[in-house]
Amino acid sequence: MDNRAEVREFLMSRRAKLTPELAGIPAGPNRRVAGLRRSEVAMAAGVSVEYYAKLERGTIAGASSSVLDSIATALQLDDTERAHLFDLARAADGIPTSGRARRRSDANPATRPSLHWALEAITDGVAFVRNAHQDLVATNALGRAFYSPVVGDGGRVPNLARFQFLDPAARDFYPDWDRFAEMCVAVMRAEAGRDPHDRGLQDVVGELSTRSDVFRRLWGAHDVRTHGAGTKRFVHPVVGEVTFAYEELAITAEPGHVLLIYTAEPGSPSAERLRLLASWAAEHPAPVSADPR
Repeated sequence: MDNRAEVREFLMSRRAKLTPELAGIPAGPNRRVAGLRRSEVAMAAGVSVEYYAKLERGTIAGASSSVLDSIATALQLDDTERAHLFDLARAADGIPTSGRARRRSDANPATRPSLHWALEAITDGVAFVRNAHQDLVATNALGRAFYSPVVGDGGRVPNLARFQFLDPAARDFYPDWDRFAEMCVAVMRAEAGRDPHDRGLQDVVGELSTRSDVFRRLWGAHDVRTHGAGTKRFVHPVVGEVTFAYEELAITAEPGHVLLIYTAEPGSPSAERLRLLASWAAEHPAPVSADPR
């Protein structure tokens, strides 16, 4: 991915979203743009117009943390957007996000037995491991049952982004499909900022940009987000509608991989349906996605 283009489009998109009213600037009668002007951002950030224009052209290498902080404050970036701006700056400087190169290995983490043991120890919730490409690389038993519409047949490695944008079944599985689509792309956009040279992620983005107009539009919006925690609503073909709380945890041993756990509020209809799904899963066991040996 072209770092200069990423910086340019991100800053321009954030500037376009910030109205004069939100920035506390009089709009005036002859204003031609809905968002802020470069000069207004530069003034709010305490830098020269020429310097801000240079940054917005994508020349962000060498920008100090204090300048980036001032730009982020002037553009009223949230925590995730601010982190994304710093990630783009680190990439321009040739500095990995973590301060060291991400460990890369040809080994598939789904073949590590201890990862499967840990997942299978979670019996009252849906648990799965996802990588930066949105591949569903490992699940517990309940996760395999829950994500059966995504996994499908044939033993392929399922990809949540491809399912979201290319499989018609996603519209049924995700009743809040538009919200899920925005979340999916924003998480991928943030990951691209952290590791712009990830070829696997580039391949997924390229494929979806070619095959999905919605993905292409959302990718062009340059919105970013972290997953963290929250609630999601699904309609499962076996047990019907469920609402889950989710927690996302980084896996230290596998940089770029996260563990997500979905649980239901105790005593809720969703908790009862989760128990029904567990019973169904016991009667219809699905094969694991990789041989843990």
